[in-house]
Amino acid sequence: MLRIHFDDRDLARVQIAAEPDPLWETVLAMHHVVPPGRGVPVYGAWRARARRELDERGLNRAAGLIGTLAPADARYFPDFLTPDAARDGLAAGLEALRDTPRVRLTAETSRAGLAARLPRWTGALATGSRQPLDELAAAIQEVHRAVIAPEWTGAAATVDCDRGGRTHMLCRGGVDGMLNTFRPALRWEPPVLYVDYPRDRDLRLGGRGLRLIPSHFCWRRPIALADPGLPPVLVYPVEHATDWVPAATRSCHPQALSALLGRTRARILAALDAPTTTGELARRLRVSAPSASEHVSALREANLARSRRDGGSVIHALTPLGTALLHGELAPVRQPQ
Repeated sequence: MLRIHFDDRDLARVQIAAEPDPLWETVLAMHHVVPPGRGVPVYGAWRARARRELDERGLNRAAGLIGTLAPADARYFPDFLTPDAARDGLAAGLEALRDTPRVRLTAETSRAGLAARLPRWTGALATGSRQPLDELAAAIQEVHRAVIAPEWTGAAATVDCDRGGRTHMLCRGGVDGMLNTFRPALRWEPPVLYVDYPRDRDLRLGGRGLRLIPSHFCWRRPIALADPGLPPVLVYPVEHATDWVPAATRSCHPQALSALLGRTRARILAALDAPTTTGELARRLRVSAPSASEHVSALREANLARSRRDGGSVIHALTPLGTALLHGELAPVRQPQ
């Protein structure tokens, strides 16, 4: 059990990540690929495609390195693999990973028992060589490009749907109501959040707040960083439909959506899978409110989105046509009763 202790300052600093974290998603995705095995059924179609892509691109060694550093059955893997800087994108995260201080690298690789599994790699780190980090960053980048990036629009849509529900409850019931939406994996008994966890520990936030990161590839249990001195985060699994299949196996590909609509408009389309306001869209996608409004207007004129006024806000959502375009499939025809 993980016990996360809040005080009044922490409750005012709870955040939900605006989009999937590229490093967390890449590392956790490898849990479903390395080592070989049947794995979680909901990822079956994606896993088959991912293994094929990794094999065809000669990236099995790169995937294996990530899997060795962060094995699926480990009770701990190094925190430096998922730096907080990745909230600003893959490039920022990889730059922070390459800049990990030597003292921290030594401590975390020793704690993970990597010396026995990767003796040359950890030996080079011990002598001060940066080559292992450059090799790791390149491996993550290539694996992300091969098997994560093609799913990014779908992953973002899944995360946005989860985030929309949590945000709605935050508006209605405050932080207390929102934290209660995580049951049964998380149990909120103020001022402590109890988390189903593989080992017993306490995390005292001490006024730093908590950043909740919904994850497409996290499965079963939430994950926290091991070092209590790092910015506190809790990565948690989002709910997948039992018939979920990766976008790359459907007739509509994320790359095709970007080519058709443009990258920002494709992201707007994905974000509207859960109803949201113009301001929220702008914050989530890091664009100006006028720009978000303009993109939504273009989608609305094409009958891909609809808008309605709710008090002082305007709520935007996808039309059935927009949903079909995003997910690459038409909704089933409702039979007359």
